[in-house]
Amino acid sequence: MSIELDAPDGIGEVRPGADLAAMIATALELRDGDVVVVTSKVVSKAEGRLTDGTRDDALPGETVRVVARRGPVTIVENRLGLVMAAAGIDNSNVAPGTVALLPADPDGSARAIRALLRESTGRNVAVVISDTSGRAWRLGQTDIAIGVAGLAPLEPFAGRVDAYGNPLAVTEPAVADEIAAAAELAGGKLAGRPLVRVRGLDDRVLPPGEDGPGARSVVRPREQDLFSLGAREAVVAAVAGDDPGAFGPPATAHEVGAALARCGLHVGPTDSGLVVDTAHPAAVTRAALVARAHGWVIEPGSPTSRLSIPVAANEEP
Repeated sequence: MSIELDAPDGIGEVRPGADLAAMIATALELRDGDVVVVTSKVVSKAEGRLTDGTRDDALPGETVRVVARRGPVTIVENRLGLVMAAAGIDNSNVAPGTVALLPADPDGSARAIRALLRESTGRNVAVVISDTSGRAWRLGQTDIAIGVAGLAPLEPFAGRVDAYGNPLAVTEPAVADEIAAAAELAGGKLAGRPLVRVRGLDDRVLPPGEDGPGARSVVRPREQDLFSLGAREAVVAAVAGDDPGAFGPPATAHEVGAALARCGLHVGPTDSGLVVDTAHPAAVTRAALVARAHGWVIEPGSPTSRLSIPVAANEEP
């Protein structure tokens, strides 16, 4: 198998109102089964998603919630559901004093470009809109897909077996992200090549009229996110009594008991949950915070308090 990347030079500056589909059709010779990767920056420019000021000025309007803040770095969930530094607002490759916001609807933009390319060239291609993103556990950045049309962004392997006969349960390659990252190698951050044609993935391109679920389908639901809050922010959320959904589904009695014991509390089991020694007034507060962070509730008593999972949390959805 071989995959070919082609990133043409000479695209030039993209202005608000630019016809990106026409620009792509002129810059790239397309065949059925090609994947066209377009950087979010040029999509934002074409759609007029530029604003005067700094990233800090634009950040509140693009933020749904703050995930973590350390010094000058603010990681937030933006209105697209993406967790990114500064909501993905960028001040590179734009005029000084100006910042670029991410496209308002990247999946919609990808679908529109795909349809226009089909109309103007007769070719059935997929479109990926890419953006640069950091990784929680690794240094550096890589490009990811924030908009996808004509391509399944994930390839579930659940139910398959490997060469040794081992069943696969959670393997799910992020195909669209992998394509975006590969395209960045050809396009480059500073090379002025915002369009990349990826050839050799014909079997992954969907038929005309089938755009697929889009990149939004790749965003992990908050209740499944083990790191939906930074370490400091999680402490504040527990103390403030924020939405317990931030801490995920209720933990097991064993997990809660271990956490309470680690905090210096004496815990014992009961038929309906746990009982903790709260004879000391401070122990009630400590136990309540630990319980809240684990999806449990505490019913203070003297000299012990009972902890249990809320009834609503046990109900079938």
